[in-house]
Amino acid sequence: MLALAWRTPRYAKESGRPANSTLTRIVDSPRFTAATRTLGFAFFLFVASAAIFGGDSLLNPVFGVFFSWLWVGIVPLSLLFGSFYKAISPARTLSWLLARATGSDPDRGLREYPARLGLWPAALGLFAFVWFELVYPFSNEIGPVRLWFALYLGVMIVGGAVYGSSFMAKADPFEALSTLVGRLSPWQRDDRGNLVVRSPLANLSHTPRDPGLVAVTSVLLGSTAFDSFKGSPTWTRFVLSNDVSVNLLNLLGLIGLIGLVAGLFVTASVLTGVNHPDDRWRLPSAYAHSLVPIIVGYFVAHYLSFLVEYGQTTMLHLNDPYVNGSNLLGLAGRTEWMVLSSHPTALSVIKVLGVVVGHIFGVIAAHDRALELLPKRHQLTGQLSMLVVMVCFTVGGLVLLFSA
Repeated sequence: MLALAWRTPRYAKESGRPANSTLTRIVDSPRFTAATRTLGFAFFLFVASAAIFGGDSLLNPVFGVFFSWLWVGIVPLSLLFGSFYKAISPARTLSWLLARATGSDPDRGLREYPARLGLWPAALGLFAFVWFELVYPFSNEIGPVRLWFALYLGVMIVGGAVYGSSFMAKADPFEALSTLVGRLSPWQRDDRGNLVVRSPLANLSHTPRDPGLVAVTSVLLGSTAFDSFKGSPTWTRFVLSNDVSVNLLNLLGLIGLIGLVAGLFVTASVLTGVNHPDDRWRLPSAYAHSLVPIIVGYFVAHYLSFLVEYGQTTMLHLNDPYVNGSNLLGLAGRTEWMVLSSHPTALSVIKVLGVVVGHIFGVIAAHDRALELLPKRHQLTGQLSMLVVMVCFTVGGLVLLFSA
């Protein structure tokens, strides 16, 4: 259908239209920025107090905030509002406070951020998180969670002091995830910084081709796939039949699936036809944005019920953050509404639609980019390798979904 009906690129030059003037004034006002940062930092201090005084118990809300609200909740909020985490980031707020205290500019550090690093630090940060969540055996203890987040804040603050706000944009794993998914929202800034409204796929097409973009998307997609595979009978039997450490096998499995995603995608990208052979190795970063809808689809398929239902549990735990019988939010006696678990057929349909629709939008994004980059004689045949990989990702995602 795309080959017949979509013969010229549509998104590369779409500039969008200016957002509502009243909305723009509100969003661009210093008061709005101060309000979002204050709310985000106040919530961070509240959760931090629970991490310190709430005790080492799964009733502590820190676990739900960290693994459900932060990791998974970023995705729908970024789809709705764009780079949501950037607006509330406690790391940016702490960096700003430090800069004000020292009389420096929070946007400009001591040095310029090296362009060649791109998003590689964010990819490493994302891998550190998924390793902690999926491999580290003590991730359900409060001490390691406090240490991980303290190290994260420490790296962000030091990096922000040295390189300014550019470091946050390129190295913060949560901001990188939020900004990348936010490319699928209708809200975006144009080249002059003005707020504009345009189609989500056009926003996605304007994703900067930073070094490390393929690594970020591969970590996100591969780790979500491993999270599904980890719960399958196949992986369980394999782990139980080996004398090798379970943690080592999980680490190798995580790295293996991330590497498989990256290898397949890079191979499919460089096999497309270009005018000059040297241009081939620029293609993976040019096509990497097409993986973002697939990542969102995988998040929907794998984490939807976790976010909706464990997210409610987290709210109930926040009602008693110090596990001392308090009722701060007036939710004592309330229980979770297990709306998805009680309707397994509907949940299964939503999960399958998440995978399939995500891949459809991924194919559309890749097709539009191919029409922009490839010479006329290769605009269809050059896409065959990418099409094969997209189909493999679709089938693989559905197999992992049902096997788990």
